[in-house]
Amino acid sequence: MTTRGNGLLVTTLVMAGIALALVGVGYFRGGREHVEGLHTALGTTARMLPLLLCAFVVAGMMQALVPREFIAQWLGAGSGWKGILLGSVIGSLTPGGPYVSLPVAAGLVRSGAGLGASVGFLTGWAVWSVHRLPMEFGILGWKLTVVRLACCAVFPPLAGVLAHSVSKHVSL
Repeated sequence: MTTRGNGLLVTTLVMAGIALALVGVGYFRGGREHVEGLHTALGTTARMLPLLLCAFVVAGMMQALVPREFIAQWLGAGSGWKGILLGSVIGSLTPGGPYVSLPVAAGLVRSGAGLGASVGFLTGWAVWSVHRLPMEFGILGWKLTVVRLACCAVFPPLAGVLAHSVSKHVSL
């Protein structure tokens, strides 16, 4: 099993332990909190499962359909600033939460994207989030939204450059 697979197994076991402990606490309190909590969890799973499946299909199909050479050329470690900026922009255009962006980022890495472009992708998704702008404008107003964007515009590419620099000196 790979290190990545071991990390996923450990994370899953820790989450399972926490879940069981919380269900146990709910049960031993004598009320029906454990039943309510499990009911809520089942409802959340039913709502999120289609999105998760679609995100995993997108990540898998990216790996299968997009040639590694294409990913390496545009987003690979040797793509330099072009790859970091492109990764940042693609991340900013990726809709949805971490259930979407993380499998897509993992698919990019497995398809040959460099660490700089991958970190740029994730940071662009988290910071620029084009899909979130209409809500942000509506709730926060144009002034705060524009100031926020202007203040953090450099972060996705900067994070990508830093990650690229680290990847040249550290074996990950």
